[in-house]
Amino acid sequence: MSTTSGSAKWQGGIKDGKGAISTKSGALSDYPYGFASRFEGKPGSNPEELIGAAHAACFTMALSLILGEAKLTAEQMETKADVTLEKQGDGFAITAVHLTLTAKIPGADDATFQDCAAKAKAGCPVSKLLNTNITLDAKLVS
Repeated sequence: MSTTSGSAKWQGGIKDGKGAISTKSGALSDYPYGFASRFEGKPGSNPEELIGAAHAACFTMALSLILGEAKLTAEQMETKADVTLEKQGDGFAITAVHLTLTAKIPGADDATFQDCAAKAKAGCPVSKLLNTNITLDAKLVS
């Protein structure tokens, strides 16, 4: 078992308040977030982009493992996770995550690559955590 942590601070109301996000590793240290960065495109972070980064990282690591089991090693993989936040009733919900993967994997054919990518999408711990519609576009490049 492995345990790590992230933390958040908040002061003020929802629209005029300010928050700061930190991670145990120090990758983020009191990084700003708030209403404006979440809903108005202003500088700062938000929970959805952090979930996207975590999901992209987790999926890509899981794919590396699955490729290794298939005797393949990626020369390069890049994954983007687009996280959709929508208003629902009185609040908001994360309703979808779309993963876009571009990978260079010597010796891989597209059928094997797609199978490995689908297994990683279904099996990575963050995918298992998120109870939402997760889609994937995977492109093998030479």
